[in-house]
Amino acid sequence: MSKTTEPQKQSLSSRQRCPQASGLESLAPLVRSVDETPDPIPTTIRGTIPTWINGSFLRNGPGKFEFGKDRYTHWFDGMAMMHRFHICEGSVTYSSRFLRSDSYVRNSEKNRIVVSEFGTLAMPDPCKNIFARFFSRFQIPKATDNASVNFVKYKGDYYVSTETNYMRRIDPQSLETKEKVDWSQYIAVNSATAHPHYDREGATYNMGNSYGKHGFFYNIIRVPPPGDKAAAKDSADLTGAKVLCSIRAAEPRKPSYYHSFVMSENYIVFIEQPIKLDLLKFMLYRIQGKSFHKVMTWEPQYETIFHLVNRHTGKESEVKYCAAPMFTLHQINAYEDNGFLVMDMCCGDDGEVIGDFTLENIRRESGEEMDKFYNTLCRNLPRRYVLPLTVDKQTPLDQNLVTLHGCKATAKKTKPNEVHMTHEELHDNELLQYGGLEFPQINYDKYNGRPYRYFYSCGFGHVFSDSLLKMDVHTKELKVWRYPGLYPSEPVFVASPGATDEDDGVVLSVIITPKEEKSTFLLVLDAKTFTELGRAEVPVNIPYGTHGVFNEMG
Repeated sequence: MSKTTEPQKQSLSSRQRCPQASGLESLAPLVRSVDETPDPIPTTIRGTIPTWINGSFLRNGPGKFEFGKDRYTHWFDGMAMMHRFHICEGSVTYSSRFLRSDSYVRNSEKNRIVVSEFGTLAMPDPCKNIFARFFSRFQIPKATDNASVNFVKYKGDYYVSTETNYMRRIDPQSLETKEKVDWSQYIAVNSATAHPHYDREGATYNMGNSYGKHGFFYNIIRVPPPGDKAAAKDSADLTGAKVLCSIRAAEPRKPSYYHSFVMSENYIVFIEQPIKLDLLKFMLYRIQGKSFHKVMTWEPQYETIFHLVNRHTGKESEVKYCAAPMFTLHQINAYEDNGFLVMDMCCGDDGEVIGDFTLENIRRESGEEMDKFYNTLCRNLPRRYVLPLTVDKQTPLDQNLVTLHGCKATAKKTKPNEVHMTHEELHDNELLQYGGLEFPQINYDKYNGRPYRYFYSCGFGHVFSDSLLKMDVHTKELKVWRYPGLYPSEPVFVASPGATDEDDGVVLSVIITPKEEKSTFLLVLDAKTFTELGRAEVPVNIPYGTHGVFNEMG
């Protein structure tokens, strides 16, 4: 990744454009340990849950933040807890289970933290003698299998996933933990994201790292659709997985962190962004007593590189597409249009945000202390980048190549095989009052990789999301669901039977509050009008979570 050769235009960052908050309430009740509810319990329905919804809304996230006297440091470190809202004929039941990961089991047996996580380093066993404790400092901890980020699907099976090389297969009905799966036993990668993409033939695509004597690589992975005999076999099956393309890191000792990637009908785009993982620090962090989040740094002296890869051939474009430094966790959608690849994503101008989500920060007291923390965080806003797909020797220099009607994004060839892009803001000023947005979702089954109009997301007027938003990318108009003191989860769209309109269906979100005990509810919004149809109240506490999916076979 090359350093930026000319200073970028100085303008207000995404954080500076959003208003400063004042008088924010404490979120401490949303990050405390809870008990599991393994047997389904009924909920109280208010309003109407459409009878055509038939399946399970599955959610994942941290649910246990201590063992014995040991406390986790970072929100990401909490033990994975799976939640299931089963919806059938207008009624809803709720159940939850802790993932029985090796990390959870070992910590439970010892009643202390014995497996290191993202932001918490496990201390040497106090029962060992002084020499054993000293030498244990020089052992790099094994990767955790505490898969608390998402539910993902490979060959028809559900897994829970994080960002290491381990996943856990899950029974989506009972939430029973099944076998641990190690990616490195199938293909040469050391990790994989928790945000795969799916094509219409049933194949799954993901990205994972590998490193060795030849350098550090970002790998695009393809897992084939399930075979005819898949249903009869009750075991994890990633056979046939292969690496489509290996992209060499520009800086082998400082590769980029990434959380997801872009996929259209014919292309995959990997975004090499200036959030860096210092591998030397990574090797030394055990000795230094530092946890993993300490080795991630935001280095805006580097530009952002977009690596374009043909999804069918695995061939990487020789053209280097680059843009000003930016930070992205989640993509919204991408599609091809008249020789261009249009990419929409949630972006910010400050990548130091990830390490800040310590439990100490999230549990700050209401008022000035919480305001101070929130007002230093990055705000992510939706942006559109457009890659011209037909750049060659005849392409003229220094003129905007983007000719799509009404598009404000630009792309200029600055030298042979190099294109510099600027983005279009995919919103108007109204969004700023909601603190920007994240956790974007679309009508994925019908519109992923294709031209689309709507996406659903969470607004971030607090450290955790405090509103639900529907964005029209044609008009940049917003529809909003927001009530003070209520904190919604990532919205998930479910299409109605026989739907013809893109937004014909419902949006599901789990709503929690720090104000009242056991007052969680599943919210069902009409996706078209973004008004409430009904809610299912469940008398349990649920901590703030990460991602979820709707399982129609539930």
